[in-house]
Amino acid sequence: MYLIKKINILHKKIKLLKIQKHTIGLVPTMGNLHDGHMKLIALSKKHATITVVTIFVNPMQFNNPLDLKKYPKTFEQDFNILKNLGVHILFFPNLIEMYPNNMKNHTFIDVPKFSKIIEGKSRPGHFKGVATIVSKLFNIIQPNYAFFGEKDYQQLLIVKTLVKELNYMIKIISLPTVRLKNGLALSSRNNRLTDQEKKIAPNLYYIIQKTSEKIKKIGLHDKENIVYIAKQFLIKQGFFIDIFDIFDYKTLRIASKKNKKIIILASVWLGLTRLIDNKILFLKD
Repeated sequence: MYLIKKINILHKKIKLLKIQKHTIGLVPTMGNLHDGHMKLIALSKKHATITVVTIFVNPMQFNNPLDLKKYPKTFEQDFNILKNLGVHILFFPNLIEMYPNNMKNHTFIDVPKFSKIIEGKSRPGHFKGVATIVSKLFNIIQPNYAFFGEKDYQQLLIVKTLVKELNYMIKIISLPTVRLKNGLALSSRNNRLTDQEKKIAPNLYYIIQKTSEKIKKIGLHDKENIVYIAKQFLIKQGFFIDIFDIFDYKTLRIASKKNKKIIILASVWLGLTRLIDNKILFLKD
């Protein structure tokens, strides 16, 4: 596995690989790798002849400096995982390499259709940071494919939108959320949960499932009450709720009785850890 830290060196390597008719798969990460990342890498290796994994904790997407400071950094462990998985290239730039003139005056990418609603409303600037770093990585690596998890559903829609509207010749392939046996969605942030919080955390997906089952039975005729009951359950379990609602899965507008393809989106805090999850539903007429 090649460990590359400089953009110009990566450019030369990618150019050579393209001349050799290789296809490039990109798996962007912020490190602290888990089974979800490994499944994305496996998916990349099925589609592309070369897999590039990036590790960069992007400050532009953190609206909370404390959250950035506490984000787990496990490079040595991550390096060994990627080497054992047969990843071809690990791109591990530092902050100056990615933002040589600091972030304050850096050109940015915004996807206004999705970036300021729902989670974007709660975390101002977050999706601007996501769209900017993803675009930079696309420009640097020029992949044929890029792989993202469906747990971060709003982020996935933003990436798909910028690829379409900025005319990137990249196929975005998503992976269904990877979970523990108890239903908890895998996330690098889960490491920050206390032992007691790890027992409580699976209740988030539990109530998403229960909400889904209720919607399948009665539809969206009593949506407000369905959402209220779910929120009350979470509050009693000890969650602080940022977002829990039902949306159109394409537009992310609040769902109405007419919607047949919907998504339950949840963003909550458990202690000092933010957890997100979702579930897509296709309702029958």
